[in-house]
Amino acid sequence: MEALLSMYGGVAQGLTWTIFALGVYITFRILNYSDLTCEGSFALGGSISAVLVVKLGANPYISLIAALILGMGAGMITGFLHTKLKIPAILSGILTMSGLYSINLRIMGQPNTSLLANNTALSLIKDKLPTASELGIRDSVLQTTITMFLGIIFSIIVIAFLYWFFGTEMGSCIRATGNNDAMVRAQGVNTDWTKIIGLAISNGLIALSGALVTQTQGFADVGIGIGAIVIGLASIVIGEVLFFKAKNFAIKMFGVMVGSIIYRIIVALVLRMGFDTSDMRLLTAIVVAAALSIPTLANKKKPLARKEGHRDAIS
Repeated sequence: MEALLSMYGGVAQGLTWTIFALGVYITFRILNYSDLTCEGSFALGGSISAVLVVKLGANPYISLIAALILGMGAGMITGFLHTKLKIPAILSGILTMSGLYSINLRIMGQPNTSLLANNTALSLIKDKLPTASELGIRDSVLQTTITMFLGIIFSIIVIAFLYWFFGTEMGSCIRATGNNDAMVRAQGVNTDWTKIIGLAISNGLIALSGALVTQTQGFADVGIGIGAIVIGLASIVIGEVLFFKAKNFAIKMFGVMVGSIIYRIIVALVLRMGFDTSDMRLLTAIVVAAALSIPTLANKKKPLARKEGHRDAIS
């Protein structure tokens, strides 16, 4: 029973992290840009959301919008450093990420901020529902269910938006820039702006995810984004392995969501087995390495099978 509850919680967590994985997908897969800003913008979203709710008494959902906007600003700074100041892509992301760490500390005024005594996106929904005892379930199960509901709603909205946007002229230009920016420039498109817009959308979604995770877990931490890039890549790679034949863009994004859920289920089960939380980064590295090696191993077997068939034909 406890293992099932752990898996249930893993599904809920995976859904709240789906938006983060989709943001990483935009830069690493669509834009073909190695962006490390995400670790800072994820914490930025959480910090902004927590401060607006705790210190200014803002509506939790308004704080999500503020996190989205400021996250887009962080992405634009990275884009400006890369396109206008000609700083290498990975270094421009590191510079923005490093700067955001200090900015997040300034915003909160401390390393972490608790939301337990304040309204959150989760508590506002919970207050409108019957209590856990009236429903005959545990309070933790009720909170996990609400978290799952929020994750599903936000994930569907983001996937629908991205599917629409990347079908527009601007979205198509961003996708083309990731494939071959020289060809896009030859067509008269300003690739500097397509990169900046792509980075803005990516980091806006990542900051939104940071705010949503903060709202559901009940606190913001300045170091919450450290190492998060590996989690996003793990979700993407797992989804790509499971949906490797997918051609439709919406199905690919759905695969990212499934990958995020599976990763969190794996983490929950590993923790149930008694592993320490400090081992999670090692586990994530192993999962990503294993998933990335599957296509290579599969391709090595195909030539071997062809050679054996060729020998049989000769004999």
